[in-house]
Amino acid sequence: MAATAHPAAAPRGTYSLATRLFLVQLLLVALVTAALSATSYATSQSRAHEATADRVLSIAETLANDPFVASAVASPDPSARLQPYSLKVNAMAHVDFVTIMAPDRTRFTHPNAEQLGRHYIGSIEQALAGHSQIEQYIGTLGPSVRAIAPVFDDDGQVIAMVAVGVTLQTLSLTQAAALPAILWVALAAVVLGGIGAWLLSRYLRRVTLGYGPEELRSLFAYYDSALHSLREGLVLVDEKGRLVLYNDQAADLLGLPPAGALKPAPVASLGLPETVAELFASGRRAADEIHLTRDRILVISQQRAAQPDTGPTARFPFRWAPAVRRGAAAGRGTSRYLGTVATLRDHTELQALTGELESMKTLSEALRAQTHEHANRLHTVATMIELGREREALDFAVQDRQESQRLTDEFVQSIDEPFLTALMIGKAAQAHERGIRLTMTASGELPPGSLDARDLVTVTGNLLDNAFDAAASSELRSVWADFSAADGMLIISVADSGPGVDTEHLDEIFRLGGTSKASGGASGGRGLGLALVRQAVARLDGTLDVESDGGAIFTVTLPLLPQVPGSRQPGGAPDGR
Repeated sequence: MAATAHPAAAPRGTYSLATRLFLVQLLLVALVTAALSATSYATSQSRAHEATADRVLSIAETLANDPFVASAVASPDPSARLQPYSLKVNAMAHVDFVTIMAPDRTRFTHPNAEQLGRHYIGSIEQALAGHSQIEQYIGTLGPSVRAIAPVFDDDGQVIAMVAVGVTLQTLSLTQAAALPAILWVALAAVVLGGIGAWLLSRYLRRVTLGYGPEELRSLFAYYDSALHSLREGLVLVDEKGRLVLYNDQAADLLGLPPAGALKPAPVASLGLPETVAELFASGRRAADEIHLTRDRILVISQQRAAQPDTGPTARFPFRWAPAVRRGAAAGRGTSRYLGTVATLRDHTELQALTGELESMKTLSEALRAQTHEHANRLHTVATMIELGREREALDFAVQDRQESQRLTDEFVQSIDEPFLTALMIGKAAQAHERGIRLTMTASGELPPGSLDARDLVTVTGNLLDNAFDAAASSELRSVWADFSAADGMLIISVADSGPGVDTEHLDEIFRLGGTSKASGGASGGRGLGLALVRQAVARLDGTLDVESDGGAIFTVTLPLLPQVPGSRQPGGAPDGR
């Protein structure tokens, strides 16, 4: 069979995101450095040109104002006096030429003696007009930057001109001397930029696991599709206790905004149920823990998130690493905690079916007890008839029937809730079989459809089960149940003769898994039962009070609502469903 290529496997010849960013950043650093170096060189060239122009102008004006130059120009042989002087100035001022000329351009001085007596090449109009000037011109020594200053006599007439210049070749050599410094700075910038890019690429390689952009895009598409296609809720909490990601199912189960609409926020600020928020914030591991919201029963599992040990060569990109990778620093001995991943399953309907099964079990046990009791009574009646005591047999049979009918009529005439009536009849038989004296009273009228029948049965059934378990170990073995409907309220009171409850730890009793009994009774896990009672009471907008007076007293107060179109029927489903 041909092997199927995994979509997350790294194709040959591709580069990771970190490598690509490193190469791009290195190229960008090199380009920016080259541009800055060229700009710096051009700026240096311009500044050197300006500085040279200012320097030759200063020298030219200084020579033009020198009395020796003015007197030498007026002498019979100006070149004889000025040529040695100009050569000396050339050497001392580090310029390429000092040319002193007559107003008609005739040179008195020049670095090349052959040029003496010849005409000066360049502009002299401004100098003849009595103003100094700077220009770039091509003369006998080549292109140069030169300054020309006029020489005045005592009457202010221009009697000569002084030209001082530096060739562009000399200027270029000066600028070239600064080029190594610019190149060294550029090289240092490239090296430092490359080191920074390399460090950043190492970080990116670590956090992206060496994947390339195309692979990351594919992985994101796969993970996002998987996230929103799950029928279970999925919640991701980071190491700071912030909810960073969840899917649509989790949003529905926890009452959160639509997936993607909420920015990362602390778990404590989201208004989650207390136990759920505590689990998410703690970061601890959990396996199939049951948690209650206002109207749901959630089974939550939570594991710590670990960074996979392998990169693009991994063939299982959807694998959640079972162990947390150790910290990078050797000898640290601590796990690198990245956050937690929690899955949520809705067991509300399953628990409802379980509750209905428990109710059917209770009723079947009651029927079995009644059948057993009926057989005993029938045997007694038959024996009494055989003994000729027909009248006592008839009175015995009628008394038993009247007691059962009284209990049924009392609830039908007062509460008139068939599900509650059936439950109480079954509980009465169950109490009788367990040897517990159950006293039930009812008063008032319960409007049809004013309460959800399933929640009402959940509250009453669980409270009676707890009362039976508590009373079974007491000396009196008694349970009292009272139902009172008046002033738009239904008050259910269940008391027992048991050891009572610790009212200082009620929150622990009503928390999931808590119990008011020292040991499990015959009915088993009542920790969930008490939590379900509080949940049902909260759904019905009621209140639950607990007292301890020679035994536990649970009082539930539920508001009665008039039946309206669309309200819940006794079966618990909205109209029209």
